[in-house]
Amino acid sequence: MSELSLPGDPEVRVTLRRSARARRLSLRISSLDGRVTLTLPKRVSEREGRAFVLEKEDWIRAHLAKQPEQIIVAPGTRLPVDGDILEVRTGTGRRVLREEGALRVPGPAPMRRLERYLRELARDRLASASDAYAGRLGQKYTSLTLRDTRSRWGSCSSAGGLMYSWRLILAPTEVLHYVAAHEVAHLEEMNHSRAFWNVVERLYGDYAAPRRWLQAEGNALHRYRFDGQIEND
Repeated sequence: MSELSLPGDPEVRVTLRRSARARRLSLRISSLDGRVTLTLPKRVSEREGRAFVLEKEDWIRAHLAKQPEQIIVAPGTRLPVDGDILEVRTGTGRRVLREEGALRVPGPAPMRRLERYLRELARDRLASASDAYAGRLGQKYTSLTLRDTRSRWGSCSSAGGLMYSWRLILAPTEVLHYVAAHEVAHLEEMNHSRAFWNVVERLYGDYAAPRRWLQAEGNALHRYRFDGQIEND
């Protein structure tokens, strides 16, 4: 895939994606992180694609203006972690240390190290929750993987493999537990029938509030960046 940019303040980067199945030019702006993608049919040139993007520039900028502002995580950032708000601070040594109200992050590449720490913490919390819920059901899952998924917070395969977004560690604790209960419930009901939701309620209790939180606030968890770059800026 190649890329083009719309100059201005801010500059907007647009990823060009070629598709043999596409019949027309189409633009997509991710509601999660604001990534702009132009899909080109097989016989349409990049020059035509660039002209199309320029024609739609006002539309693109209007939609990007509605996106949550991306946050580059750095010393001084207040970050939601494991149910608390912690300030990122510079640390020493080789490990990320959690203290009262703060995370001490040593270098080099401290924010990458912080991301690894958060992934490990997410795995610990999600594995613990999944074990507890699976035990209540008398079921076993076959694997647990973490990804930085953009379209779902978790999934359960027909083989019993659980997958979660590591960014759930940035959500309130009850939200992380709700997602774990939701996915573990699929070990018994591989659907979203009334029977499935009854299992979720049996495992978690009243799930309405965390489910609403994810629908209203979940996208904002993707605004935290640990690579020192703001997309489309």
